[in-house]
Amino acid sequence: VQLVESGGGLVQPGGSLRLSCVASGFTFSGYDMSWYRQAPGKERELVAGISRLGRTINEADSVKGRFTISRDNAKNTVYLQMNSLKPEDTAVYYCNIDAAPEYWGQGTQVTVSS
Repeated sequence: VQLVESGGGLVQPGGSLRLSCVASGFTFSGYDMSWYRQAPGKERELVAGISRLGRTINEADSVKGRFTISRDNAKNTVYLQMNSLKPEDTAVYYCNIDAAPEYWGQGTQVTVSS
């Protein structure tokens, strides 16, 4: 199993980023997926989750209305579109397999700063 996140970077407050997570080593279309994040000195937290058929099943209150999770089962990829970014969104973002939470990628750093 491999999860490879990308798309992070430095962005000003109010900006947008689109994160991608390419999965391999398992039948991607058969599993619910989630995005998590971990800010410095804080616990890793759930950002959003998506069912295997593409329905949003979890969403942190702090990102509602700003972030959208989606997936393309043909590309084995889950996305996180992040709009109206705030400094408190600064964190390393990870994707995860709901039924196999022991697998983590290297994450992608998102820094929101002016």
